[in-house]
Amino acid sequence: MLKLQNLHLQYITDETGEKRSIILPISEFEALLEDLEDLAIVAERRDESLTSHDELIAELKEDGLL
Repeated sequence: MLKLQNLHLQYITDETGEKRSIILPISEFEALLEDLEDLAIVAERRDESLTSHDELIAELKEDGLL
């Protein structure tokens, strides 16, 4: 996950010096989008039931996958 202090931001300011926009490297932009997608998936799955490790192993063995 990217941290704000590690981003290579450049600011575009208006005539009064107020920050209006940001320029950042495309690789950092893409990494931020990926992090947002991951967070969206976590939020969507928040209410799903959990399976313990032992239950998962048992299910995989039962299905012949282990």
